[in-house]
Amino acid sequence: MAKVSWKITLGVSLVVCSAILYSVHYLIFRDAHHIFIYLVGDIAFLPVEVLLVTLVVHQLLSERERRIMLKKLNMVIGAFFSEVGTKLLASFIGVDTASSEKREKLAAPGTWHEQHVKELVKFFRNCEYRAEPGAKDFEELKALLTSKREFMLGLLENPNLLEHESFTEMLWAVFHLTEELEAREDFLKLPASDIKHIEGDLKRAYTSLTVEWLFYMDHLKRNYPYLFSLAVRTNPFDAAASVVVK
Repeated sequence: MAKVSWKITLGVSLVVCSAILYSVHYLIFRDAHHIFIYLVGDIAFLPVEVLLVTLVVHQLLSERERRIMLKKLNMVIGAFFSEVGTKLLASFIGVDTASSEKREKLAAPGTWHEQHVKELVKFFRNCEYRAEPGAKDFEELKALLTSKREFMLGLLENPNLLEHESFTEMLWAVFHLTEELEAREDFLKLPASDIKHIEGDLKRAYTSLTVEWLFYMDHLKRNYPYLFSLAVRTNPFDAAASVVVK
């Protein structure tokens, strides 16, 4: 109500101010004909002015806000991969028995270009994942994910994530895997059917995480070369990667 009252007060004040100025103009020049000519001309131009403001200016402002929002969002995504994403991806790769082709395709991010990234995303969304983790692998994944649970919950509280559907879906896939692992205490006693169920959840999170990592690496390559350099040296798909600059 306070905001509406403020806007009404401003609107009435501007109309009154305009009426006073027109009155002053008439008192000085005594030319009502001239006043009405310009008044009608201004009113006639009003639809064009509204068009310019709503379509052009509004679009420019919206685009600027979108760029600012995406910059903030990419900072959040960067924090995710620094804190948990890269480690989690390395764990997934370690239990993927069909990882050799994926490692080969992603071993040299420095050579990627925009079309290449699109082709890689298409490949990883449709390629075969043969995740065959053992009880020890499940335990290590459980320990990693539960230790980062509060951090990931904090990410979901960020309103900017609502604008990035695929990243949010990836987070939900990782959260679901976390809940599935937390609900089980002894992985050695699980039947084959239950292990297969968890493997399906793992593959879903693995696929989504890999695609988001590709987008993130492409963003770093185009905008932050110094961050991209570190990301290349910690590439989980490159078995020979070393953080030490050689």
